[in-house]
Amino acid sequence: MSVTNTLGRRKTAVARVYLSKGSGKITVNDREVKNYFKTAVLLDKVNQPFQLTSTLGQFDVNINVDGGGVNGQAEAVRLGISRALVELNPDFKTLLKADGLMTRDPRMVERKKPGRKKARKRFQFSKR
Repeated sequence: MSVTNTLGRRKTAVARVYLSKGSGKITVNDREVKNYFKTAVLLDKVNQPFQLTSTLGQFDVNINVDGGGVNGQAEAVRLGISRALVELNPDFKTLLKADGLMTRDPRMVERKKPGRKKARKRFQFSKR
């Protein structure tokens, strides 16, 4: 079986996911997934597509992730893995879509506007 290549994004994090048949080994930036995503919540986010599709331990995943924070990176990885699983088996799309794993979260940081302190914060108004 060849390698399935997909992309996942969240905020400014970009994850390139390479999925192939194997024993369930997941590497993120040449490190084991447990060493990269240290908390149980983040590990659950990464493994969520496999748990929903009952394919935990059937695929080897190699991930390159860049940008953003650890939570955004974990969610970008989750989207990339979901897209790769759907590419292999289109029947998984309904399972993953029901839990919202096939949608790219469009929320990003709003840019700072000129003449203001932050994106929306204004300087104190003085009436007199």
